[in-house]
Amino acid sequence: MKTLVIIPAYNEQDTIYNVVTQVKNCGLKVDVLVINDGSNDCTSQKAVQAGAEVIDLPVNVGIGGAVQTGYLYALYKDYDIAVQIDGDGQHNPKYLNKLIQPLIDDKADMVIGSRFLEETGYTPSFFRSIGIRYFSRLVSHITHKPIFDTTSGFRAINRKTIELFAKYYPSDYPEVETIVYCSSRGIRISEVPVCMNYRQGGKSSITPIKSIYYMIKVTLSIVL
Repeated sequence: MKTLVIIPAYNEQDTIYNVVTQVKNCGLKVDVLVINDGSNDCTSQKAVQAGAEVIDLPVNVGIGGAVQTGYLYALYKDYDIAVQIDGDGQHNPKYLNKLIQPLIDDKADMVIGSRFLEETGYTPSFFRSIGIRYFSRLVSHITHKPIFDTTSGFRAINRKTIELFAKYYPSDYPEVETIVYCSSRGIRISEVPVCMNYRQGGKSSITPIKSIYYMIKVTLSIVL
């Protein structure tokens, strides 16, 4: 199936070359698209050097806008599957086959790479840990389906879900909201266990203060 790997990146010049290279060497026939989200470093040049197709956004629109740009590209270029991978090296491309197989077998419409479905040794920071547990319980209650890793950005979707995300995608902190959004529209969601790395470079945008804002904003979004 025609597969596109979407890598949103903002100031990821230290990691993007290796991420693209690892995807291209993962043993699967996939195309790689880097969405350079208004970076002010050499992210775009490094991605091109690694062999990725690059879309340079003129300003920083945030993770939601960057990822949706990738889904619009996937829709217009007639891809069957789209996979989202972070540009900071956290997501290991060796799990790509495991992630997309349920889509190929028509057992799911969206597959989430989960750090917590099995014991992997991954230990998030204190504030992240609180948010992860909170949203897992909230989303599981709303969707009536256990979801263990609601904040994972390592996920794959089929054509049906590509069309859905091309029409609407949350502007920021989209991972949790999109699960509820998809569930309410009959999208079949599953998780597969994966091991993730800690951030290989760059700086996280989620500070302790933003963690509180994040929890309030996303809770209101999914409840309303």
